[in-house]
Amino acid sequence: MTLTTTFYDAIENRRSIYGISKEPVISDERIQEIVNHAVKYVPSAFNSQTARVVILLGDNHTKLWDITTQTLKGMVPEDQFASTQEKMDSFNAGYGTVLFFEDMSIVEGLQAQFPSYADNFPVWSLQSSGMLQYTIWTALESEGFGASLQHYNPLIDEEVKTTWNLPTSWKLLAQMPFGKPTVEPNPNKEFEPIEDRVKVLK
Repeated sequence: MTLTTTFYDAIENRRSIYGISKEPVISDERIQEIVNHAVKYVPSAFNSQTARVVILLGDNHTKLWDITTQTLKGMVPEDQFASTQEKMDSFNAGYGTVLFFEDMSIVEGLQAQFPSYADNFPVWSLQSSGMLQYTIWTALESEGFGASLQHYNPLIDEEVKTTWNLPTSWKLLAQMPFGKPTVEPNPNKEFEPIEDRVKVLK
């Protein structure tokens, strides 16, 4: 199998997987290698390298979803909380969570250094983070994990920073719980006609 085919297969096979377990798939060291490689090589505007990532495993993974659960309990009516609890339990059932941040001190520094691009730097920062999230998601799935992308920020931001003593300049953008899949993805995913989404002009 050629590298190109493997790359295309990885893109096609990446899906949102919500049924995950704590059963190990690869070593913790390999998980860190995947994240390190992605953070190093995913591009960023002006080579700003604004991405920051925290890998939560074991009790730290559990703690994140306990924090999120308790935060949501203060917002969702008790008689409507069952479905939220079920969702929290499904994320907590996984092996770990990847937290994605952007270091806003760098973004703000670039805005000051290049004022004519000031409005663009936050947008470029988000674009780079999106590429990083996709790269790590696809890589984890290629190794046999299932994952999904969640967004409980900014509700949990301050407690996350306090709990793990993270810099105040780090802005939380996404949470990616992952684990060994316990369900198959929906085989009937629908796609809009590609001819409506891509134009080739010669």
